Amino acid sequence: MGEKHLQIYFTSDLHSYIYPTDYRTPGERDIGLFKCANRFCKDGNTLVIDGGDLLQGSPLGAFCHDSIGDAEKFSSIMNSCGYDYVTLGNHDFNFGMDYLATYLNALDARCVCQNALNSDGAVRFPWHIHVLENGLRIGIVGIVTDHVNVWERPEHLVGLKISEPFSAAKAALNEMHGQVDLTVCVYHGGFERDLTSGRVLSESTENIGYRICQELDFDILLTGHQHMSVAGQMVFGTFVVQPSDSGREFLSVRAVVANGHKAITSQTIPASGECEPALLDRFTDMEKGAQTWLDVVVGHLDRPLLPAPPLVMAAEGNDIANFFNEVQLASSGAQISATSLANEVAGLPQIVHRRDVLTAYPYTNTLTVLEISGEVLRKAIERSAEYFALDDDGQLCVSDQFLKPKVEHYNFDYYAGVDYTIDVKRPIGQRVSSLMYHGRPVTAQDSFTICVNSYRASGAGGYPMYLHCPVVREINAEMSDLILDFFKSKPLLTVENPSNCCVLIEKV
Repeated sequence: MGEKHLQIYFTSDLHSYIYPTDYRTPGERDIGLFKCANRFCKDGNTLVIDGGDLLQGSPLGAFCHDSIGDAEKFSSIMNSCGYDYVTLGNHDFNFGMDYLATYLNALDARCVCQNALNSDGAVRFPWHIHVLENGLRIGIVGIVTDHVNVWERPEHLVGLKISEPFSAAKAALNEMHGQVDLTVCVYHGGFERDLTSGRVLSESTENIGYRICQELDFDILLTGHQHMSVAGQMVFGTFVVQPSDSGREFLSVRAVVANGHKAITSQTIPASGECEPALLDRFTDMEKGAQTWLDVVVGHLDRPLLPAPPLVMAAEGNDIANFFNEVQLASSGAQISATSLANEVAGLPQIVHRRDVLTAYPYTNTLTVLEISGEVLRKAIERSAEYFALDDDGQLCVSDQFLKPKVEHYNFDYYAGVDYTIDVKRPIGQRVSSLMYHGRPVTAQDSFTICVNSYRASGAGGYPMYLHCPVVREINAEMSDLILDFFKSKPLLTVENPSNCCVLIEKV
């Protein structure tokens, strides 16, 4: 066989960032699919592939769901950008299967997701052989992290089962054997080990990319989910890449096959340049509609709620987290509330618009009220206390476990309704030196109700202590809607700033 080429353009975790805007500030940003698609040069030997998490994340995604009511616009966008294959990300299920179907049914690209099964166990989106114009046969399989089953509300997965991804990928690879020249796995998941040293980064099975490379022999593994740039490298003979999120960059992967030998290279290409005018014009009504919808004033605050660096907010408390906890307590009637903030925190101005709410709280979380013991409460706060570490100079810093392999500031929780002290110099698991409820020390046998978001109630983020706690109440409205309702209830909101947490770096 003579020399034959495959060109792949790969995006992942776009999170509905299409136009070059972050919806927070005016002006064009080097972000979004249209800033990437202007660099796609497609011919018969090129595949354009997306790794999932398209439908949710930006205010545009919220507008399409809440106002338009379907995801067909996203299908048209992907069609216009020339996508050939997509897999599904965990956030693509956030609005339920009916909404997801409006996207997939209008999509020209083929969806491959080998571990998405129908109720009868059949693969809903099976692997496929794509024959290039030059005759090269490409076997393409998709898989998604099975932690979808942990994070997603059951009613959003009706008629679908997400099975264990490794076995699904292995079975597909075996079926491809002898039929293809190159194998490609599109995995909405990342790496559980450091790619250079092999050091274990997480014991969870949320990400199994390293294991896939170690035990299977795909030629190319296109990964996502972690929002971690991997420019391209060989791991146990498999070439792996991963782009950052929100259309900040994409991967150009090139494979050359000649006489049974395969050479694979890649380049990370930042989003830049001018967007294709025809694309901007074609979807301008959607974008203008979203901007008008986002500009509606929804409420007023007595002062702006401003973000700070994540470590500062965690150590000193923050008005934004206090406000979220205030909404959760008012909406749930619970005694205690725990909330978290996004990795990139947006504040709230005094005059609050819908866009401010959706950028400050970008997730589709609902709320759950749990009955917990004092012991569970202490364990939960101890988990949050793991966020802190001391550097070589004895200065407070963020623990690596919240930064690697994926930045997870959102797994640090802020608590309301209790007063507590964290002593960072104490051993992990023993850092909560004081825990008080209404001026009284909390005992292990005490009983409380706590309001947490649905993600945390599932035990995700390192909080398994919540898993077996009785559910007192589920609030099926999304948190962003509860915030909007909270503003409707009061023309002017005053946010309290209780100093309920003290972080020590010296024993007292």
